[in-house]
Amino acid sequence: MQRTKGIKRAQFVAGMASAGLAAAVLPAGRARAAQGGSGQLRGAHGGLRHHGVVYTVGAGETPGTAFSAARMRKDIRAIRDELHADTVDVTGDGVERLTATAAEAAEQGLRIWLQPTLGDAPERDILEHLAETGRFAERLRRHGAAVDLSVGCEFWLFVPGIVPGADVFERIRNLLDGTVDPVAMQRRLDRFTAKAAAVGRSVFHGPLSYAAAQDDKVDWRLFDIMGIDYYSYFPHKADYIRELSRYRRWGKPLAITEFGTCAYVGAPRTAGMGWDIVDRGKTPPEIKGDLVRSERTQATYLMRLLDAFSSTDLYAAMAFEFVTPDAPHRPGDPRHDLDMASYAITKTLKDRPDDPASGWHWEPKEAFHALAHRYRSAQAARHHAR
Repeated sequence: MQRTKGIKRAQFVAGMASAGLAAAVLPAGRARAAQGGSGQLRGAHGGLRHHGVVYTVGAGETPGTAFSAARMRKDIRAIRDELHADTVDVTGDGVERLTATAAEAAEQGLRIWLQPTLGDAPERDILEHLAETGRFAERLRRHGAAVDLSVGCEFWLFVPGIVPGADVFERIRNLLDGTVDPVAMQRRLDRFTAKAAAVGRSVFHGPLSYAAAQDDKVDWRLFDIMGIDYYSYFPHKADYIRELSRYRRWGKPLAITEFGTCAYVGAPRTAGMGWDIVDRGKTPPEIKGDLVRSERTQATYLMRLLDAFSSTDLYAAMAFEFVTPDAPHRPGDPRHDLDMASYAITKTLKDRPDDPASGWHWEPKEAFHALAHRYRSAQAARHHAR
């Protein structure tokens, strides 16, 4: 997923949706329906079928965090062997990075949810980026890999021309200022979503999806699987189940394309805004306020959501996210512990904390261990049921 001035795209959009902005500005979709493709996904058994994690590819923020094929291969093996996930959501931009990661996941026997997310580029470039990635997904599928293709996510915010503004922050300001015509915006969103779906169908013949923020208005007839980035907070499991049930009216399989929170006390209650605790106007950036790091808080929230997901009929759920290399953990230095603002289930540790080009490695957080235990149990249950 793309980075924007140090803020993860998915975290930012999830926060905007949870704040009710999307619901306020997006009327119901009217895109023309696409034909076919969902029959093979109907008739699902109850419970959560696929247990996964989001793995973001990208160029990185510094020389020390740039994409590394060797590191990626090691990470994919850890996702399979240590996290015990059966699915990896490969997302981000750069066709070579996306396809190399998807190929490695296929080689390791994982199910692939492939989601190119090129943003703030001309529409033509975004669609070509999708087409190239989708063609590779189709080749993987024809060679026996289990692949789902998502055409992207939250187009209304990250595709230029749907909401006026030169970048994501200017678009947000325009939305908050009330200077956007919601009807015209929805019309442009519908048009681009239909274009993206058509491109996806033209190159890929497996299950097609799209990842939306919770309150986005999407014509899901265009897709075989509904994808939702989910960051709600409720005190009781029944509340999550009730909220998720509203998506059932479309009669489509539902995938939770992101779920998670940060590792500090109170983070789950931010409902997706947990990332917004860093003062990036300071050098180096520092954590605002006197927050208390708590990996247990993160792990507990993820398990609560998995309890809810397992009590309903979901196609897949992907924890957000595996690693965030540009938000390093600083043990003993809570003011500069940027990992507190990360949704990753691992913590990044730099060899030389003050050197942007420093090497680094990750270590599992409590959330990683909790997910691994749950995912391993799910694998054992499936094996026993065969």
